[in-house]
Amino acid sequence: MAERNTANIGFEKQIWDAACVLWGHIPAADYRKVIIGLIFLRYISSAFERRYKELITEGEGFEDDPDAYEEENIFFVPEKARWSIIASAAHTPEIGMVIDDAMRAIEADNKKLKNVLPKNYASPDLDKRVLGDVVDLFTNMDMGDTEESKDLLGRTYEYCIAQFAAYEGVKGGEFYTPASVVKTIVAVLKPFSNCRVYDPCCGSGGMFVQSAKFIQAHSGRRGTIAVYGQESNADTWKMAKMNMAIRGIDADFGPYQADTFFNDLHSNLKADFIMANPPFNLSNWGQEKLKEDKRWKYGIPPAGNANYAWIQHMIHHLAPNGKIGLVLANGALSTQSGGEGEIRKKIIEDDLIEGIIAMPT
Repeated sequence: MAERNTANIGFEKQIWDAACVLWGHIPAADYRKVIIGLIFLRYISSAFERRYKELITEGEGFEDDPDAYEEENIFFVPEKARWSIIASAAHTPEIGMVIDDAMRAIEADNKKLKNVLPKNYASPDLDKRVLGDVVDLFTNMDMGDTEESKDLLGRTYEYCIAQFAAYEGVKGGEFYTPASVVKTIVAVLKPFSNCRVYDPCCGSGGMFVQSAKFIQAHSGRRGTIAVYGQESNADTWKMAKMNMAIRGIDADFGPYQADTFFNDLHSNLKADFIMANPPFNLSNWGQEKLKEDKRWKYGIPPAGNANYAWIQHMIHHLAPNGKIGLVLANGALSTQSGGEGEIRKKIIEDDLIEGIIAMPT
């Protein structure tokens, strides 16, 4: 087991090193989109190809039936989007167009991904020789044909998101919460099958991935949770949609990205489990225009800090006997400014706090 874990880590780093081939060849703003898109294509193709071979072996003629893939939580990949097509065009001037066409074919087959996938590969700013080299590196990875290899690509996807977070500094937190923190929240809350899980600031959707894994590990089916999320950053919202698609998780993130305070896309939702890592100490969140909002049961949050707006938003969306797990800055435990101390006191008096876990630096 130890050897497999070591190999996994090396495999993840191998993909990241491959991604770094692009570094310096394209605008920094496009870098993440290019790599995440390629990981997405490689991931869904790998799982699809394995299932395709199984169906061919079974010999019942279902290898081109999307239902035969979806029942196994495997993404059905249209022919022109399969990695074999992309790999064969790696060193042609058309490689960018081939990848863009693959993205369009997937969107045409999957309405929930419409206008979500990156289609910037044919851009003249992207060196096609370099892009071809990156495609080769993805092609030459030994994916194997085991269930572990499927998890491996999922972990690689998470690994690269973590690396982008590190490179982009503190703002990386907008789309990524460290897996150790997410796992802690999920392990404490213990979501069960046939529950509603909600994250009002969902980033790339890590809370949902870990919830599905938890349920599956405890003899449930990962497809039995109803997932609801909202995200205000357009790129991160798209990444969350892709993250759910590659894992076969059906999720409702609303029809577009939106500010949770001003445009609550799930206004009538009462969730069994709410898990979130809201942006710490967010100022200028719009308090002036939301003073009469029904969500502020315990008091109007201060204009200069949204921590207690997030907390009360989540309480408002909680079903009877539901549970919330959230990450907050330490200051939220003791601050008295803007009435926060009074709001906190009322929440405690209502007996809503089960426990607080102090995380290391």
